[in-house]
Amino acid sequence: MRMQAIFEIGAVSAKQFPDPDYPEVVFVGRSNVGKSSLLNNLVGAKKLARVSTTPGKTREINFFLVDEQLRFVDLPGYGYAKTSHENRRSWGRLITTYFEIGRPLALIVLLIDSRLPLQQSDAGVLRWFIEAGFPLQVVLTKIDKLKQGERVRQERILGTALEELGYRNRILLFSSVRNIGRKELLHRIYTAAGSG
Repeated sequence: MRMQAIFEIGAVSAKQFPDPDYPEVVFVGRSNVGKSSLLNNLVGAKKLARVSTTPGKTREINFFLVDEQLRFVDLPGYGYAKTSHENRRSWGRLITTYFEIGRPLALIVLLIDSRLPLQQSDAGVLRWFIEAGFPLQVVLTKIDKLKQGERVRQERILGTALEELGYRNRILLFSSVRNIGRKELLHRIYTAAGSG
């Protein structure tokens, strides 16, 4: 299923945010977690979101109108992006502003690299979202890079770590390379947005 997705704006300040007239699904994760590849896979387009080998390429909040019924919101990656401390602080302020000004948030999709132990940055973001009461879906990315036994083990290890932090929802597995998990994630998104 190919979706009609239109890039609206890469906002560097809250004044540039689009009018809050559609439910918004926010995608967030560490730099290099595969966020752009996942977004492109979901909408069935190769170049909607920019894919880069350089972590931290996204430096603004990108808004995409999807099927004229909801928005995908692509937040800058956190973690080890190679940028100045001032840029990191300004990105943090912009992201915090997004969550504090009452946008029509339907769901946060938190992407976590399936190959790694739970990182401190992921745990901190997850804890913040849970404490704030935001609707949250965790997705483990890059599962095509794991053998079946490793996949089962990592899903169990990460599931336990997430549960200890208070995450109680189902964890979804995703591979943009092998098209695994797309149907399940889209169902979750459209259900949360009231369109499923």
